[in-house]
Amino acid sequence: MNEVKLGAVESRFADLIWDNEPISSGELVRKAEEVLGWKKSTTYTVLKRLCERGIFQNDHGTVASLISKDTFGSIQSEKIIDENFNGSLPAFVAAFAKRRNLSEEEITELKELIEKMGG
Repeated sequence: MNEVKLGAVESRFADLIWDNEPISSGELVRKAEEVLGWKKSTTYTVLKRLCERGIFQNDHGTVASLISKDTFGSIQSEKIIDENFNGSLPAFVAAFAKRRNLSEEEITELKELIEKMGG
């Protein structure tokens, strides 16, 4: 798998696929034109690029993901933590919580999640 990241426009395009998969390439062209204002050639160029990165596949005109949206999000989160917090999830959570006051409900959810994971 090549580079697993998306720019802002690629991300909107990827959401079109994830939200509608499996989707025919023709329908994807129509949706990309409607939502993004893209021409057919732009759609196929970006789709090819994302297929080359191993995120999607175009199998005989049917486009589907090779990486789910949730998995993609997890990969991106791990990269952020690795690159900015030396791989430390607690350091990431501390930095996040410092900038945004967590509600009691969020704190409870986090505690429950940790307990379920054996902590």
